[in-house]
Amino acid sequence: MNQSKEMKTITLKEIANQLELSVTTVSKALKAYPDVSKKTRDRVKTLAEKLNYVPNSFAVSLRMQKSKTIGVIVPETVHYFFSKVIDSILKEAEKNNYVVILMQSKEDYELEKKQIDLLLNKGVDGILISLSNKTSNLDHLKKIQALGIPLVLFDKIAKTINCSKVKIDDRKSAYEAVTYLIKKGHKRIAHFRGGLNPQNSIDRFLGYKKALLDNDINFDSSLVYLCDNDSDFDDGFKNAKKLIQDHGNNVDALFTMNDLLAIGALNYLNSVNINVPEDIALIGFSNWFMSSVVTPTLSSIEQNGYEIGEKSAQILFHEIDCKFKGIITKPQQIIVDTELIIRNSS
Repeated sequence: MNQSKEMKTITLKEIANQLELSVTTVSKALKAYPDVSKKTRDRVKTLAEKLNYVPNSFAVSLRMQKSKTIGVIVPETVHYFFSKVIDSILKEAEKNNYVVILMQSKEDYELEKKQIDLLLNKGVDGILISLSNKTSNLDHLKKIQALGIPLVLFDKIAKTINCSKVKIDDRKSAYEAVTYLIKKGHKRIAHFRGGLNPQNSIDRFLGYKKALLDNDINFDSSLVYLCDNDSDFDDGFKNAKKLIQDHGNNVDALFTMNDLLAIGALNYLNSVNINVPEDIALIGFSNWFMSSVVTPTLSSIEQNGYEIGEKSAQILFHEIDCKFKGIITKPQQIIVDTELIIRNSS
């Protein structure tokens, strides 16, 4: 009998009845409203603690028509960049008393679509997503918007979806990296690019190309190597081997889509005694932890993943809050600054 009493859920109404107060007064007292006297607040708080009262957050959510959950979809959870993004999103969610449902698309468009449906069925209040490399049809994103659920895209975005977006300026970042190589005297600069579809892959390639042309260096398409699996160490190794087979000593620098490709390339170059940076200078992208521990240490572009996640979450929670207050918001476009980190490889 005693056990069942201890497990009984205590309601505001029961506290109100025992203290001969209204439910509204008890609720305000627990929230420390100034229009309730300190004496009454103390009485309510003391009894609530004595009875082990716990607010029913689910009931509160129903009354507010909020689930207090958001969905987050990333291509990879173990990716260094995305781990930084996820860390900051979780911290912002905690500040806002939200639960995060985290999903990994594994760069699979069909899985990404399925995960959107799962999140919608869970009744999430908003969704943050970095698109997979295979995503081209955007109907699943339009479905989110048609249901009136706040949506924020980050890192890998779709330009044609009218929603808030947080990203870096991939084109500018690539341009700065290649311009640095040119100023160091390099003219035959190869590029290991990502797939043809992702916007960040496209923009990094365009930044590379523009830097060449702006410095009166002819663009040579034979120096561009397509890496569909653009986060793959093996792809970097394989394409570095092909680069040397194709061009021999007639290449003096390499700019890659990301650090894993660069580290794969570096591994091959070291294995055949091609000196970096004396024979070929090398710059990656993302500034992974590994960049500072390989030999030679890798020059790279810091993407500031933590800030991207933080700003994405802040915008989403703002839009969710405005939605439930009936306030119309305009999509925001946030560009997070990057930094070229120069190390021994260049």
